[in-house]
Amino acid sequence: MQSTGNLAFALLFAVVVGGAALPALADDACVDFKWDVSKERALFAGKPAALSAGKDSRSAPEIGPNHLYMVQLAVQDQVAFSVTPGKKMPTTASYAGLLTLKIPSSGSYRIAVDLPFWIDVVSQGTLVAAKDYQGQHGCGAPHKIVEFDLAGAQPFVLQFSNAVTDSVLLTVTPTPVRKF
Repeated sequence: MQSTGNLAFALLFAVVVGGAALPALADDACVDFKWDVSKERALFAGKPAALSAGKDSRSAPEIGPNHLYMVQLAVQDQVAFSVTPGKKMPTTASYAGLLTLKIPSSGSYRIAVDLPFWIDVVSQGTLVAAKDYQGQHGCGAPHKIVEFDLAGAQPFVLQFSNAVTDSVLLTVTPTPVRKF
């Protein structure tokens, strides 16, 4: 009888402990991306380099791929965009800024951020169309990823607009080869 009691206790313990782990996985909103975002997740787990976004393209600091940045934004009314952002400006106060992106070679790149706000890439005075994007509500590491095909070794201007906070986490990574 005692071995049956021990077995029942062991089963009950396994269900309780195992059941406690399941909600933790179900609550992790960052696991449902359709892409492999392990590189972005690893970068977001690191310590960011702090910098202030430019208020115009001349004052936009340079960033590169495979680093995590904590970017201080300015009040959006104080920012002179290179080109009009691709999304209409809100009527309420928001934050914005510009960065200069230098990439080592042409290719597909992902821009990942921790909050929902608008991301534009400008190349030679023209907006670059996004190739794809996705986001996860409740996830901040990252929250949103936008993918762009970038051609040439020229500098690109990253424009951020409509942010609800004055600082954001950001990383740029080469898009990994998709495996089928």
